[in-house]
Amino acid sequence: MAMKKIYWSGSLQSLIKKYRGRKHPLDYQNRYQLTVMVILAAQDTDKHVNEIAKDFFKAYPSMKELAMAEPADLYPYLSKVRNFRNKCNWLAKLAKTVGTDEQIPSTMEKLTELSGIGRKSANVIIRESGGEADGIIVDLHVVRVAPRLGVAVGDKPDKIEKQLMEALPKKMWSEIGMAISFLGREICRPTNPKCEECVMNPVCVYFNSEIKGK
Repeated sequence: MAMKKIYWSGSLQSLIKKYRGRKHPLDYQNRYQLTVMVILAAQDTDKHVNEIAKDFFKAYPSMKELAMAEPADLYPYLSKVRNFRNKCNWLAKLAKTVGTDEQIPSTMEKLTELSGIGRKSANVIIRESGGEADGIIVDLHVVRVAPRLGVAVGDKPDKIEKQLMEALPKKMWSEIGMAISFLGREICRPTNPKCEECVMNPVCVYFNSEIKGK
């Protein structure tokens, strides 16, 4: 395990360097907007949520206003979001629980106690807020790319996150999830990945076995 950690902590440095500090694609302006948009983006696209959120935040500019809303009040603004009824229920409940923007939790334990927030969402909120990582972001892109690279196996987000945490030192946790995600968005696409221009191709299992080996 120690050798694996040494290998991957070195092998992934070029990826960290390429994407370090890049903001999440959700177009948020503060932690309140980030929290809401992360919940809305589950099983939807960041681009779509960015479009929907503009009118929503005009109507509900902070957690204080959202806390006064009932789920049905949110339907006109969020009906085009996937699974919108559940998300409206989660947001209304979360806002009543939290109360104000200042009381939005900053830890994995407290964030995942809130309605609609799992580990992936909590990791995004912590990373984008500049907090200390307590896990690694594993979105649908990371689920695809991490096994291709060879740093993880399987297709279950929780198991992939655990493998990444075991393979990498904690100082890399904050950046590596989004770095792998950006690689998946831009280079390591589901079909026709741009392997020849990928910074990870020297160590990538998929490239060296499936592409280069042909």
